[in-house]
Amino acid sequence: MASAPASPSPIRVRFCPSPTGNPHVGLVRTALFNWAFARHHQGTLVFRIEDTDAARDSEESYNQLLDAMRWLGFDWDEGPEVGGPHAPYRQSQRMDIYADVAQQLLDGGYAYHCYCSQEELDSRREAARAAGKPSGYDGHCRDLSAEQVEQYRAEGRQPIVRFRMPDETITFDDLVRGELTFTPENVPDYGIVRANGAPLYTLVNPVDDALMDITHVLRGEDLLSSTPRQIALYKALTELGIAKQTPAFGHLPYVMGEGNKKLSKRDPQSSLNLYRERGFLPEGLLNYLSLLGWSLSADKDIFTIEEMVAAFEISDVNPNPARFDLKKCEAINADHIRLLDVKEFTERCRTWLKAPFAPWAPEAFDEAKWEAIAPHAQTRLKVLSEITENVDFLFLPEPVFDEASWTKAMKEGSDALLRTAREKLQSADWTSPESLKEAVLAAGEAHGLKLGKAQAPVRVAVTGRTVGLPLFESLEVLGKETTLARIDAALTRLTA
Repeated sequence: MASAPASPSPIRVRFCPSPTGNPHVGLVRTALFNWAFARHHQGTLVFRIEDTDAARDSEESYNQLLDAMRWLGFDWDEGPEVGGPHAPYRQSQRMDIYADVAQQLLDGGYAYHCYCSQEELDSRREAARAAGKPSGYDGHCRDLSAEQVEQYRAEGRQPIVRFRMPDETITFDDLVRGELTFTPENVPDYGIVRANGAPLYTLVNPVDDALMDITHVLRGEDLLSSTPRQIALYKALTELGIAKQTPAFGHLPYVMGEGNKKLSKRDPQSSLNLYRERGFLPEGLLNYLSLLGWSLSADKDIFTIEEMVAAFEISDVNPNPARFDLKKCEAINADHIRLLDVKEFTERCRTWLKAPFAPWAPEAFDEAKWEAIAPHAQTRLKVLSEITENVDFLFLPEPVFDEASWTKAMKEGSDALLRTAREKLQSADWTSPESLKEAVLAAGEAHGLKLGKAQAPVRVAVTGRTVGLPLFESLEVLGKETTLARIDAALTRLTA
């Protein structure tokens, strides 16, 4: 793969999302690679908001984008809330700039007015397809006479502005994919301004990149087909004195979802909010997303964001599509949970230990019990939200019984086992989990059962579930009085 070329100016990359709906993981992966590339090279990250589509953009989505960036731990050198020499950084506030550039392109002959109606375009495209020819715009309005223009205007037609593509092959060195070539018949003239005067993405994106001195454009593979158009536009902008250079392009591989289809914003597992609500750590999620097209080394999947920044090069990105695997994402997040300092873990869980997530009354929460059980819980969670059901038995007045677990654990003879276990636990040392384990082990031996079989009814009686945190450490934290009372309640239920 081609490596990033030496730049005559410091590296400047941009992340430029549109504020439409909730941020999705593909967008986050793009932000991550741009951020890591900028930080690795001590470059500048420009955070720009592409909000020219008033029908789809919203202030709520804009605020969600800023909140998401902060939650992920990304900082930016220029952009909203930071400012910078190229402000404003919201396209909706730069309309005069785009209008001026569009006029310069028209005056310089790089663009022209196109009066074709949608019906005419569709008809000619269909005819081209039927003839086996390329179905892009056919240049109908490229060289209209003054009389033809006057006739169209007399008909009340409102023209769009099209960029005039040069009749030449365009070749560029993609930082991820190597050398790519596009022939002119496959890159027709394209619209840059709507008939109502509103600028299109095809104009505003490269104009902003030019005016903000962006040196490297790292973006999704879905935008690859627009790159030759932008390269031609950059050449025109350079000749007009608007652009200083054409940036280097690197197109990141698709993120695939179920059925090997591109992960779209409509896929439930693509929503960043889903991962925040489930309690993924930002560092765990970013670690996994970095593996969708890149790796630190062949034998190391778990690493910090600092390690990624130190090693990240765009030339190391794999161009092949990467499949999003939720189970692997959870496993990597679990590893990051275990890497936390215990104090940090206890603090990060607090969101899920209070309303609306916690089913217990606020006054029932016991800080000492939480701090005592936290080290044992930390080794068991994949996501932080799992903490709620793992520790609810400590703070609820009685356990929430999973009926399937009750049926599975309470076999014939479980009442006799529980009575023996109660007796052994009554005389055990409650400052030692090992002593509690020995008590249940002795009860099992008295009934011809190994520890695994013996502890199942005790666990369900006390916690309500067949699986959970380490049993004997849990009993120690819960306390002798409550534990014995719950065994008594289970016995009553068994014999009712």
